[in-house]
Amino acid sequence: MSAVTQPQRLLSDDAYARIDRELAKYPAEHRQSAVMAALAIAQDETGWVSKEIIEEVAAYLGMPPIAVHEVATFYNMYNTRPAGKYSIAVCTCLPCALRDGTKAAEHLKEKLGIGFGETTADGLFTLKESECLGSCGDAPVLLVNNKRMCSFMDNQKLDALLAELRDAK
Repeated sequence: MSAVTQPQRLLSDDAYARIDRELAKYPAEHRQSAVMAALAIAQDETGWVSKEIIEEVAAYLGMPPIAVHEVATFYNMYNTRPAGKYSIAVCTCLPCALRDGTKAAEHLKEKLGIGFGETTADGLFTLKESECLGSCGDAPVLLVNNKRMCSFMDNQKLDALLAELRDAK
């Protein structure tokens, strides 16, 4: 008699418990409505959403993997390739650009030695160009790890942010 082995899950029990809390917000026949939250939870745990994570989330939500892939690649908050511990998304849309958003981005590029879509050699920072973050009056603005909004980011504040994140590692 041989034991049936279960496929190894890529996400922890805690991640699944968090996804289940999101699923509870929707009727059972609309499990797919939790796809964005499930991808965010997976990314928080693994740092990015790999093809395998997309397939696992799809199976758990009862969706075709291509449908989950479409969500993961449409929204810029998901990393579909390995990223740094800290993802810094700088708004360069017109209102922010007019209020030094592009200057802030250039300062970060120079300080980190990378361009948009790149990760520092130490794996600590990934720099992204962001669409509007909805805080035009606070420009230049940026978002750290899709959770922390930073406003009025002049060079001094940018340098302080980088130092804070480096020290927190």
